[in-house]
Amino acid sequence: MAQPHLPMQATLDELGTPLSATTFVVVDLETTGSRPDRGAGITEIGAVKVCGGEVLAEFETLVDPGEPVPPFITLLTGISQAMVDSAPPVAAVLPDFLSFVGPDPTIVLVAHNAPFDIGFLKSACAAHDVDWPGYPVLDTLPLARRLVSRNEITNHKLATLAGFFGAADQPTHRALADARATAGVLHGLFERLGPYGVQTWEELRSFRSAPTPAQRGKRHLAEGLPQKPGVYVFEDAAGAALYVGKSTNLRKRVQSYFTASETRSRVREMVGLAERVTPIVCGTALEAEVRELRLITERSPTYNRRSRNAERLPWVELTRETFPRLSVVRRTDGDAHAYLGPFSSVREAELAREAVHQTFRIRQCTQRIKASRPVRACALAGMGRCGAPCEGAEDVEEYSAHTAAAAHAMSADVSPVVEALTAHIADLAGQLRYEEAAVHRDRLAAFVKGATRAQRLQAIATVAHLVAARPDGPDWELCVVRHGRLAGTARMPPGSDPHSFLKALVDTAETVAPGRGPAPRASAAETECVLRWLEGPLVRLLELEHDWASPLNGAQKYLGLTDWDRAAPFTQR
Repeated sequence: MAQPHLPMQATLDELGTPLSATTFVVVDLETTGSRPDRGAGITEIGAVKVCGGEVLAEFETLVDPGEPVPPFITLLTGISQAMVDSAPPVAAVLPDFLSFVGPDPTIVLVAHNAPFDIGFLKSACAAHDVDWPGYPVLDTLPLARRLVSRNEITNHKLATLAGFFGAADQPTHRALADARATAGVLHGLFERLGPYGVQTWEELRSFRSAPTPAQRGKRHLAEGLPQKPGVYVFEDAAGAALYVGKSTNLRKRVQSYFTASETRSRVREMVGLAERVTPIVCGTALEAEVRELRLITERSPTYNRRSRNAERLPWVELTRETFPRLSVVRRTDGDAHAYLGPFSSVREAELAREAVHQTFRIRQCTQRIKASRPVRACALAGMGRCGAPCEGAEDVEEYSAHTAAAAHAMSADVSPVVEALTAHIADLAGQLRYEEAAVHRDRLAAFVKGATRAQRLQAIATVAHLVAARPDGPDWELCVVRHGRLAGTARMPPGSDPHSFLKALVDTAETVAPGRGPAPRASAAETECVLRWLEGPLVRLLELEHDWASPLNGAQKYLGLTDWDRAAPFTQR
């Protein structure tokens, strides 16, 4: 009889910084009011530095708030005006406090109702030109609400929690005493985190709710996974792909799915169905990203939302027929004069198409035109926006002048479209017709975005062979790109013979035949992934078999025209 799998406890080094090795600085303030933006000031700061359950150091000082201490504050805290008159101002106290906390940005500040205390400290730093170090912050109030139910305590005030956990120090509305009490509550809360699988600061920072029993019961799926970069595939009992992801450390990433740090409801549901995790080790991060895209396309995993339908993103194509027209399509086969896209939505594609229609007299009807069977022209002909080839007003040669100009604007020189629409936008804005101007603004932005993507894709798709390298630590990452497709990639360690290594990589790289269109041999998503890598810092081109260049008056020149906020009303610039 097979032994059942037991939940695997990941080593703490794999998951992150253990809570027992994290330094926490528990802070508490006394103030003259509830809000610094209403003139309230700090009267006292207390802090306790703890690590591994041990107190490392304490900090305490009165502070001159720069304003009178209200009588009710004196009654509540016992801090009188006479006590703060001889205290240092907050400008003198802040450097000492920040020095006590320490320069390490991984130190965690802790407070009960942290927005109050941290808000006062940040406001004081801003008022006195002191840089706030940006420490991570842990608020014990919401954490207590998640871990201690109202069936156990009447409320989640500091005094109630300190009594419930039996803290050695009880709060007294004095800064150091309250910081000590908060430290006691913090340790009590930590004891409750164990059953939830939260044992590192990284898990605690993302803790929202307890992992499900299914999550805890599936930890064995991460056993034996390599601690290397690559792609992982969650599969069900039948071998169907549920989820595909990538990581620089496969074991660490997969283990995170079985802890409280994973809060996505769909992913938790997916973990409950998973029966195995298949790892695919990759030599480079680029290979992992490309493999993830290819696997999502190939296996259509149920729980991958992003990138699952990347192959069906819309394009605008100028068709190849006797009288070409602009059509929104879901795939490119290269059988077109020119393309725009891909676009994030059909609406974006339609806006870009309208921009081209507004500039060139391209027909907008979808009927097949035959010279032997003319039909009556639509209203666009009377408006001068179409040459009416349908009724024989333009022959094939005359009409082809419009399509040639449109194709050139889509694939090379976008300036005719940009100039036509910007002039029209300026004219409408001058007439205070801002809503109409906004429509043309959105058309222009969609056109420029679509033309930019298509031209970038087309440029790399024409390159038959390209080899590039960039440093990654002591190694070098090398990649071979052919017609926009990643054909090979590897890491070259120090001491390797670069010429032999490069020759071996090129000789074993995938053979990729040329094709037509902006993405002939790879998905647009894959080619754009490769382009991001090639355009990164420190990349060096080693081999190049073709000119790789963007058009002189291409769409990238006008990318600034796409930065508008469509939710905002149009205003003349």
